[in-house]
Amino acid sequence: MAPALTASAPAPPHTLSSPSTAPKSIFPDGIKTSGQHPPLYDLLQPYSAFPKTITGPTVWDAADYASNPERWTHPFSASEIAEISAAADAFIASGTPLTGISQSNFTLPEFSTFLKSLRHELLNGKGFLLFKGFPVDEWGLRKSAVAYMGLGTYLGYFVSQNGRGHVLGHVKDLGEDSSQIDKVRIYRTNARQFFHADDSDLVGLLCVAKALEGGESDLVSSHHVWNVLQQEHPDVAEELVKPQWYFDRKGETSKGEEEWIKTSVFYLEKGENPRVYSKWDPYYVKSLTRFSDAGRIPPLSPAQLRAAQILEDTCVRLSLHMILDIGDIQFLSNEHVLHARTAYKDYPPPAPRRHLMRLWLSTPEAEGGWKLPFHDSQEKKRGGIQVNDTPPVAPTDAE
Repeated sequence: MAPALTASAPAPPHTLSSPSTAPKSIFPDGIKTSGQHPPLYDLLQPYSAFPKTITGPTVWDAADYASNPERWTHPFSASEIAEISAAADAFIASGTPLTGISQSNFTLPEFSTFLKSLRHELLNGKGFLLFKGFPVDEWGLRKSAVAYMGLGTYLGYFVSQNGRGHVLGHVKDLGEDSSQIDKVRIYRTNARQFFHADDSDLVGLLCVAKALEGGESDLVSSHHVWNVLQQEHPDVAEELVKPQWYFDRKGETSKGEEEWIKTSVFYLEKGENPRVYSKWDPYYVKSLTRFSDAGRIPPLSPAQLRAAQILEDTCVRLSLHMILDIGDIQFLSNEHVLHARTAYKDYPPPAPRRHLMRLWLSTPEAEGGWKLPFHDSQEKKRGGIQVNDTPPVAPTDAE
């Protein structure tokens, strides 16, 4: 077991008392991804309620980890791979669609204890871990996808990552124009991804193929960032707390929904001893000029533009850099970790393009997840992106 993880596993998640009404003919487990929503504005707290300094295991300095990869990496052992392989083979033999995978049909009697400890560490500790040695070349895309999603069932519930219903996503350059940020999702390009958090509680990335150059990963504790902002730019911290930030939905909307969400960048949890939660992606904030030019929403103010730049600069300065090799799996929290990616260049054909399989995972409030000021905080599949009744799909490659 990785030394940074807790020695004992937390209690396993329990079942929520309120059943989902989603039709099983469309959603295999009867649970629909909740999707993107504005916060409950009456639950948002003013800047004066936020801590001046955050303490605890969620606050970390890159210097504590840069020279000590053993503190945040877990090489798979031969016995762990054998157990995962057997579970994947059994699932494939059952003929169950990949969207129907769960703990009940992907059993890991031994390794599940580690994964439950990892879940606790992701939610309440440093918020990230890098697995090494997943045999993707040996297993191929299909078995690798099954095994990877099987691991994910022990960390959270799969939520849709786009309007197409992908619960298994693929980070790959599909030749789309990264300058068209009002239409294009940056994960489908080779452009730099600035520091951001995805629309889920946890995110996983499995490296299937590497780039020729670049495509490297950076992580930062948003709680460390908050502390530094409070020390160096408290006016920026206050600006980021105000529910004045519009986030683009890039057309991935259900009938009757607005094309944007008005929200904050930093929130406080509900209840006693609330933690600071972060939600940020500059590509989604700066892509709204088609609406601000038309007078439908206000443009970004000089104070907001300054805050966005200082936030990015602070993240860069405090970040931990890592390189994902083939067979590496990075899991991290979107609650209190922001992540970024450098721009990259692929090998020329016929070599495979850089390819990461991605999972977005939900950890609802009643199962140990954060108590977020959103109406879906207790839903099993909170967050994600859901367009009308688009069913979940799990393609084994980008499409």
